[in-house]
Amino acid sequence: MKKSVSIIGGGPAAFLLAAFLDPQKFNVSIFEKNKTLGRKFLVAGKGGFNLTHSEPIAQLIERYTPSDFIQEALLDFDNDDFQKWIDLMGIPTYIGSSKRVYPESGIKPIAVLNAILDVLNKRGVAIQYQHSWKGWNANHDLVFNDSTAIKADHTIFALGGGSWKITGSDGTWLNLFHNKGVDVVPFKASNCAYAVNWESNFIDTFEGTALKNIAISCGDKSQKGEMVITRFGLEGNAIYAISPQIREELNNKQKATVYLDLKPTLSYDDLLQKIKKSNIKKTSEKLQKELKLTPAQVGLLKIFLSKETYLNSELLAQNIKKLPIEISASALLDEAISTTGGIKLNALDDNFQLKMMENHYCIGEMIDLDAPTGGYLLQSCFSMGVYLARHLNSIS
Repeated sequence: MKKSVSIIGGGPAAFLLAAFLDPQKFNVSIFEKNKTLGRKFLVAGKGGFNLTHSEPIAQLIERYTPSDFIQEALLDFDNDDFQKWIDLMGIPTYIGSSKRVYPESGIKPIAVLNAILDVLNKRGVAIQYQHSWKGWNANHDLVFNDSTAIKADHTIFALGGGSWKITGSDGTWLNLFHNKGVDVVPFKASNCAYAVNWESNFIDTFEGTALKNIAISCGDKSQKGEMVITRFGLEGNAIYAISPQIREELNNKQKATVYLDLKPTLSYDDLLQKIKKSNIKKTSEKLQKELKLTPAQVGLLKIFLSKETYLNSELLAQNIKKLPIEISASALLDEAISTTGGIKLNALDDNFQLKMMENHYCIGEMIDLDAPTGGYLLQSCFSMGVYLARHLNSIS
């Protein structure tokens, strides 16, 4: 007799889990509180549908914090495996200049979602819409909406994080697990903008300006890329990648310091020589013509350095390589691309099963794992879903 699997939540982790469960062994149902599946999945596709990242798996694993928790799942179903799988569904991909992986030009996010849903339909996966999970009853059955109770042999939660509430990913389930005695962590913004107290003249001039080909560091982590100057502060892929380090400093000190390398392609010595050998008298003009710094980069140096430091060649070169900027806060939770927090990792075993609740599993963004933008969060959801599916197939 087939066993029943109830998957709570209709996002990417749920899709891959359902797609890889053996239909000869399981009757699989997905319970989604919205009228449609994959709303956050589709929103993530606006502006370019970045499905995963193409870098070698050893490097990809290190992008996660902590990396050891997700390692086995990523090795079991990696970024290459995902690209091959989705290609078989008629969704060819290409690798962009950033090494991110996208559907080929002309393929819209809804087409990707429909291709996945077609796979689920062919495998007999039942999808129950407008089923909002409310917890458990006295018999430990799953309760939906007002009173609908469902019993399952295996229950998998794929409830998402705490950002983008409009998509249904509101994190309200956290208290249900807390009240059940499961160890949880409050949600915090990740992959988000960070507040900087700009001088009014600077931000009036440079709001919306991109800082390209820079590097940014915090603590022991450094990341090359680009950011955008906003009235709130800084945002973009470079600063998103050091979110764990910024968040730790904000937690410990109520502020954080990041360091900008405005010219990562040149060493300090090279910079200093270019500055000293230049015949241009005005420092700002010298920086733009000799070092190819942009007006916004020069503006940053001016607002954060004293006049004496700015006019001192050695100190100026030092700050071009390591300009300190103070971060005062992160963006609001619902404005974040993703969140950390949720189910504590030590509440789960190696197969994502809740240690205190047999046959209950948690996967996807709802667990306290941090991943930067660039396809990493989606890949972790894909990998966890497949890894758990293969585990359940093997024990049934």
